[in-house]
Amino acid sequence: MKLVIITSIKEFEKDIKSLLKKADVVTFSYRDVIGFRDSTEDALESNWFASEMNITESLMFYAFVPQKNVDLLFEAIMQFNAKQSTASHIHVAIVAIEKSN
Repeated sequence: MKLVIITSIKEFEKDIKSLLKKADVVTFSYRDVIGFRDSTEDALESNWFASEMNITESLMFYAFVPQKNVDLLFEAIMQFNAKQSTASHIHVAIVAIEKSN
């Protein structure tokens, strides 16, 4: 069993739900989160909005997933990201569970 954590911009909500379904992950939770990026170190020319703090409406999904489904989900997310023309991608982290009840 693994804990899968997925973060993305809010616009990818339907895509992530579809990817979870494709990987046979039928039970998961998600919530709205605020993505934050400190742009104070960026060059002024590359900081389009000339703001130091960028906030993005984001989502965080999490689920306890069997290993066989984790591999399917990870591959599906990698394929999705490879097709994206936007700078934003779906981010996924996989954490091993030592004990669960």
